Amino acid sequence: MLSNRKFYVAGFIASLFLAGVVSFYASSHPDGLEKVAQDVGFIDTAKDHTNADGRLADYGVKGIDNERASVGVAGVIGVIGTAVVAGVAFKLIARKPKKDLN
Repeated sequence: MLSNRKFYVAGFIASLFLAGVVSFYASSHPDGLEKVAQDVGFIDTAKDHTNADGRLADYGVKGIDNERASVGVAGVIGVIGTAVVAGVAFKLIARKPKKDLN
């Protein structure tokens, strides 16, 4: 049986592979809300969100011209960012309260 550490490392590596390589082959069809907007006819009223000009907007990294590399790097950044936030949150949740020495 794998130890917890080996399990987490294997999951992290698998996530990096999926986000960095396999994500480029995901469906290019619009998401659900965009599809409904097209079908119903209000897609023309859509506006860009506040972060549309951000470095990681539209599932890519600005400044990387190769689309496959841009999507892959954005996926890897997302996995690492999620792992860091989750790791910190889990550490805070799992902290044991200090025992009173009185």
